[in-house]
Amino acid sequence: MNTSTTLARTLTRELIEGGVTDVVLSPGSRNAPLSIALFAAEEAGLLTLHIRIDERTAGFFALGIAKATERPVALVCTSGTAVANYHPAILEAYHSQIPILAISADRPEKLRETGANQTTLQAGIFTSTIVYEADISDPDIKLTRAFNGLQSGPVHLNIQFDEPLLPDDSEKWLKGVKAGKWKSQREQLPEELHLTQPRGVIVVGHDRGGFSVAEIDTLAKEIGWPLIAEDPLSFSHSIAHASLFLSSESTRESLQPQVAIVVGRTTLSRSTNALIRSAKLEIVIDPRTSNVDMKRSADQIFQTLPIVKKEFSPDDQWLGQWKAASSRSLSAISSLPKWSEENIAREIASSLPEGSALFISSSRPIRDIEGFASPRSGVEVFANRGLAGIDGNISSALGVSLSRKTTTAVLGDLSFLHDITGLLGAPKTNLRILVINNDGGGIFSTLPQSGVEGFEKIFGTPHGRNLESIATSFGISATTVKNLEELKEVIDAPVKGLSVVVIEVPSREKNAQILKKVLTALL
Repeated sequence: MNTSTTLARTLTRELIEGGVTDVVLSPGSRNAPLSIALFAAEEAGLLTLHIRIDERTAGFFALGIAKATERPVALVCTSGTAVANYHPAILEAYHSQIPILAISADRPEKLRETGANQTTLQAGIFTSTIVYEADISDPDIKLTRAFNGLQSGPVHLNIQFDEPLLPDDSEKWLKGVKAGKWKSQREQLPEELHLTQPRGVIVVGHDRGGFSVAEIDTLAKEIGWPLIAEDPLSFSHSIAHASLFLSSESTRESLQPQVAIVVGRTTLSRSTNALIRSAKLEIVIDPRTSNVDMKRSADQIFQTLPIVKKEFSPDDQWLGQWKAASSRSLSAISSLPKWSEENIAREIASSLPEGSALFISSSRPIRDIEGFASPRSGVEVFANRGLAGIDGNISSALGVSLSRKTTTAVLGDLSFLHDITGLLGAPKTNLRILVINNDGGGIFSTLPQSGVEGFEKIFGTPHGRNLESIATSFGISATTVKNLEELKEVIDAPVKGLSVVVIEVPSREKNAQILKKVLTALL
């Protein structure tokens, strides 16, 4: 048996026994030994092999699977530019601490820097954004260190395959191989958090620092302070519309907390971050402060949820002030035009059936749901908030949907177009993609650069494309809606198969005016 076949089979056994159940493969020649071994493992029922021809979309597809299953997912590609296409997804995984195992095939080390075809310096290509890496040529490989690294983020294995690349034996090498179980481990023991001030607030970032909703709910109930969440669809008792009413400086002053506990990162609203900065004491709870966000500052920092020692009595008046501010926001929201991006976000959030999954893209959609949706439960929410890019959102949503009964994705039109190749060869799944189409980058119309000379060309970037036709060209069922009644009819229908719904909304400029009107009413 040749060396490359031995190496590929050993690596495959290690993956299976380490608990990897999903592998996302992009076809190539140099990774042929591993592709053949992985196919044999799938045929034996030991793992699931997903094929994505584009490595960039493959990376985000794997990211979605890993988020939804909370298990490591392996990526496999050939040599050369292929591995570089993983970089965006690796960055997102690193800043979210998602266990992605990137495996790149390579030529032997002796061929590097010799002008050999499809050969570059792949080893170390992700050095600053991975937890562990190895450049491997020895068939006697153990992945113990790699699996340890996956506990806190992505890992890269660069595998040197020499010719011949095809197996030269018929050995039943999978006999006796048994699938292992992956278990995420938090090594650090919880510390104690002593709280003496009654007027505090808990702020939960969208990714929750990797903690579960149930864990954070328990912490919040123990403390008894108002909770504001960037993801109101996961915390039914959170204070609604906080990012809106906190945009008022006078409101922030009246609600200035003695203590602000921040779980995860807050990346959506400047108003929320302004409130956090005003607190006399800031406490951060986020495991990434140990190895990713090492320079993050606060008065106290915890890497795991602490044991709370509360030394104060509840302040009902304090909680009442927050609820009153939320009620005033609801009054302003009631004046929204029926067909507006803000009201569409409210409708989508309230209409999703219990037990469904929701993937939200970055930019305006996630902020509209944060600000305008009413808190609820019964929906499992996903988003790529590690670096909050608009890339890879279709692919991530597809990855999430594979392990959920029904999934809805809400994307902006540019997010949709950015990852349009994610629709190519999409797997069989129940995913409905709702595309908010305002013909360009709507968020920029709500930012300070709105109206600068050349705005439409360098920020607005109108595309003028028929998104329904584009989706149909991929063989995907697609439709367009232009009013709330049509949207409700679509949302109320069961999610069956993969479909795209294009939601044609008013202009970006009009939407910015609507948002400004609401915020002005809250001053």
